[in-house]
Amino acid sequence: MLSAGPTYELARATFKRAQRGLFGGKHIQFGNNNPFSKKKTRRSWLPNIQNKKLYSATLDKHLELKVTTSVLRTIDKKGGLDPYLLETRDKNLFSEKAVQLKNTILKQQQQKKVSSSSSL
Repeated sequence: MLSAGPTYELARATFKRAQRGLFGGKHIQFGNNNPFSKKKTRRSWLPNIQNKKLYSATLDKHLELKVTTSVLRTIDKKGGLDPYLLETRDKNLFSEKAVQLKNTILKQQQQKKVSSSSSL
């Protein structure tokens, strides 16, 4: 049965820290250390997370975000933070913060369209 929550929650369970940044679906991975003695011990691999200030042209300000390096490459490919957020579906953003930021950018763009059309 589907829950009444937002659609991005249905996509895949993310770890809690990923809700506070742009992680692009990256998760903690688990496996074993396998040394020469073959005595395996559990370990985990964390995503490569960087604190970056990214510029939003629509909001006209720098935003400090926790971002994985793979998302940084995707942002460069799309042409900036705004196109990345607007072209990515909510369920693929995997983050409440990213969805809120996307909605803020959409509202700002709609306000600019309304004000420019009313001035004509």
